[in-house]
Amino acid sequence: MTQAKTASGWGSGMLGVVIFAGSLPATRLAVAGFSPLFLTSARAVIAAAIAGAMLILLRERRPARADILPLGLVALGAVIGFPLLTALALKHIDAGHSVVFVGLLPLVTAGFAVLRGGERPKPLFWLFSVLGSLSVIAFALAQSGGGATAGDLLMVAAILLCGLAYAEGARLSRRLGGWQVISWALLLALPLMLVLAVATRPLQWNGIGAGAWAGLGYVAVFSMWLGFVFWYRGLALGGVARVGQLQLLQPFIGLLLAAMVLGEPVPGIMLAAAGAVVLCVAAARRFA
Repeated sequence: MTQAKTASGWGSGMLGVVIFAGSLPATRLAVAGFSPLFLTSARAVIAAAIAGAMLILLRERRPARADILPLGLVALGAVIGFPLLTALALKHIDAGHSVVFVGLLPLVTAGFAVLRGGERPKPLFWLFSVLGSLSVIAFALAQSGGGATAGDLLMVAAILLCGLAYAEGARLSRRLGGWQVISWALLLALPLMLVLAVATRPLQWNGIGAGAWAGLGYVAVFSMWLGFVFWYRGLALGGVARVGQLQLLQPFIGLLLAAMVLGEPVPGIMLAAAGAVVLCVAAARRFA
C-alpha cells in the first residue's frame, strides 16, 4: 500500500467521521417531531433519490449478481438497522450518552474486517480494543445505576450492525467504488423504505418544528449518503482496521456537537469514558 494511497484513505475517512459525528445529535432533534420508524424510512428514501440520480447521471454499471447479498448486508446495517436502532435508543437516552457507544465501533468494525475481509491485526490490537470496549460498558452501567437500560442495549445492537455494514461496504468499495456501494444499497432497500415511510408518515405536519426538519435533512443527505461516500473510500484505500480507528475521534466530536446544538451537559464521567476509549484505541492502532 503506497504512502499517498494511505494518506488519501485517512483524509477521506476523517471527513466521513466528522460528518457521522453529527448524526446522533441530528437524530435527537429529528425524533422530537418524527417517529423512529418514519425517520428511518424517510431518510433512506431521500438519500436513495440522491443516489439514484447520481447513478443515472454518471451511467454507472449495475453490480454483479454476486454483489447483491453483500449489498443487502450493507443495507441491513447502514440503511435500516443503525438508523432505526439509534432513533429508538434516543427515545430513552440523550445524544451525549449515545455517542460514547461509538467507541465500540473500531473494535466491531475490525472484527468484521477479519471475518469478512481477511484482515489480520496483531494480538495487541485486540487487547487494547477490548480494553476500550470495557471502558464503554463500564460507563453505560455507571450512568444507568448498575443495570443496562433499553437505550444502552439498542445502541449496542446498532453498533454491531453498523460495524458489519462498514466492513462489508469497504470490501465492496475496492471493486465498485465508495459512493456506488452506498448508492446501490440505498436503492436495494428503497421499496421497503418507501412503503414504511408512507405507512408511518405523521398524521399532522404543521406541528413539526424546524429543528426536527433540520435533523431529518442532515441525517438524510449527510449521514445517509455523503458521509458514506468519504467513509467507504477511506476504508477501501487505507484498510478497514487501520482507518476504522479514526472513529475514536467521533465521541469527542459528537459530545461537542450535542453540547453546542442541543445544549446537553457534558459530565466529567462522560469525558473520562470517551478519553479512556480514545487512549485504548489509539494504542490498538499501532498494531492494526
